[in-house]
Amino acid sequence: MNNFILIFVFLFLGIILQNIKQIPKNAHKILNWIVVYICLPALALYYIPKIKWDNQLLFPIGVAWIGFVVSYFFFSYLGKKRGWPRKLIGCLIICAGLSNTSFLGFPIIEALYGEEGLKTAIIVDQPGSFVVLSTLGILVATIYAKGSLSSVQIAKKIAFFPPFITFCIACLMNFFQFDFQDWEQWLFKSVGSAVTPLALLSVGLQLRFEKRSMHWDFLGLGLFYKLILTPAIIYFLYVIVLHQHSKDIQVAILESAMAPMITGCILASTYGLKPRLSSMMIGFGIPISFFTLLFWYFVVRLI
Repeated sequence: MNNFILIFVFLFLGIILQNIKQIPKNAHKILNWIVVYICLPALALYYIPKIKWDNQLLFPIGVAWIGFVVSYFFFSYLGKKRGWPRKLIGCLIICAGLSNTSFLGFPIIEALYGEEGLKTAIIVDQPGSFVVLSTLGILVATIYAKGSLSSVQIAKKIAFFPPFITFCIACLMNFFQFDFQDWEQWLFKSVGSAVTPLALLSVGLQLRFEKRSMHWDFLGLGLFYKLILTPAIIYFLYVIVLHQHSKDIQVAILESAMAPMITGCILASTYGLKPRLSSMMIGFGIPISFFTLLFWYFVVRLI
């Protein structure tokens, strides 16, 4: 419940701060920089070394990868067919392709499935959503923000991106079964915990309720993919095709139905991929997702 309260507190705080002249107009960019370049690397260094790999984890891990890859092909096809700007396509791929599997997902799954469900949710989030964000998310943001780049230029952009560097370091730590000392872990966790409030504050600073905005149609399409189509795809693959019926599968489907990932939208905004639409995906996606999640919960209970 505290998470849900924090969501609306920081969103509304950001909206209120829009009208204070003393707040710099680029305040949201500063917050975005802190989230992407400081908080994300801290989360990688805290969580990834602790992941215990197992072949049975492929189903919950696959949720984020499937959702993002399908998002790429779905919006790339529509964008090329309808002549959308590259930055709009990139924004929709990232914002609609990533789920808020931690800040929203963890408390919801724990409330519905208890501690066992939470363990599955963590697997969906860390080697799933977080790794997709740190790899494919950065790749898409780089390509669609800069236009036509050579493969060498793209590789350099990704290789020298701080979250990706720390992700690689964290993976090596996991492979060699090495972790930081307790006080260092506490530091990384504390810094990483600032992701959500800072990101939501940034979203609030950019959120506008404009009746004539050109973004409404794209917002509806993005949220339709994120909240309806993605969990439908996961349900079809896991339940209908692969005949999986465990509670872990129920958790995986519900996690795929969560609202857009806050950090993913901040990444898109940081790269200049339609920042206003990125903020709308979060600002409207989160409250709407509460209703669509109720629908999907009744669906997965039939498994």
